[in-house]
Amino acid sequence: MTNNTGTVLDSYAMNGGDGAYSYTKNSYFQKASASIVEAKIREEITEKLDIKNLYSTSKTFCIADLGCSVGPNTFAAMHNVLEAMKHKYQLQDPTSKLPEFQVFYNDHASNDFNTLFASLPPERQYFAAGVPGSFYSRLFPESFLHFVHSSYALQWLSKIPEEVLDKNSPAWNKGRIHYTNAAQDVGNAYAAQFAKDVEMFLDARAKELVVGGMMALIIPSIPDGIPHSHVPSNVMFDLLGSILMDMAKEVSNILCF
Repeated sequence: MTNNTGTVLDSYAMNGGDGAYSYTKNSYFQKASASIVEAKIREEITEKLDIKNLYSTSKTFCIADLGCSVGPNTFAAMHNVLEAMKHKYQLQDPTSKLPEFQVFYNDHASNDFNTLFASLPPERQYFAAGVPGSFYSRLFPESFLHFVHSSYALQWLSKIPEEVLDKNSPAWNKGRIHYTNAAQDVGNAYAAQFAKDVEMFLDARAKELVVGGMMALIIPSIPDGIPHSHVPSNVMFDLLGSILMDMAKEVSNILCF
C-alpha cells in the first residue's frame, strides 16, 4: 500500500489550555464566522447528501473535523452537522433507527488534545476519537469518511515558501511575517504555495471520502481586486510583524553591546 502518511510538515498548533491567551478564549471571530454558514451547511446536507443510500453500505457514519484545535468551536460545528444528518435521515426513512456516528477530531500532533477531550460535550450522541497529523497528507483509509468539515484552517500553509526566505530571490520578504505591502513576487510565492497545499489536501480527501460523501470547507478570503493593504486582518499582521522585527533588533543590539 502506498500513501504519504509519513510526510513530516511544519507543525504550529494553536495555544492550548483554557487560559487568557489560549485559543479557547481567543477564537470568537472564528466562531462567529462559522456560525454564519451553519444554515448553508444544513441546507446542503438536506438537499444533496443521500444518507439512506450511504447507510446501506455502512452502519456507522464517519465524520472528520480537520484543524479542530482545542474547542469549543469544533463541538458546535459537529453538533450542527450531526443534527442536519439526523434530520435528513428521518426525512428519507422516518421509521428506521438512526445510524451510529463517529467523529474524528484532527489537528497537528502538537495540538492540545488533552484539553479538547476533557471538554467534550457530555451529552454528545456520537463516538469521538483524535487523529493527529497534518491534513495535507493522508489521515484515513481509502473510502472511509462520509463527511469532512474544516473551518478556518486551510488558509494556514504547510510551510513558508522557500523563495521568501532567500535573500537572492526577487520574492525575498526581508524578514517580514506577512505579504501585506510586499512586492508582487512575494504574494505570488505565497499564492503558489497555497495552490500546492490545496492540491495535496484535495488529493488526500478524494481518496478518503466515500462515493457520495460530502465536504464543507470554510476558508477566509477577499474579493478579487481588493489590495491586501485594505484588508483589516492583513494590516494587523503587518503591524504585528513590524513590532516583532523591532523587538528582534532591540535584542540584537543588547547582545552586541
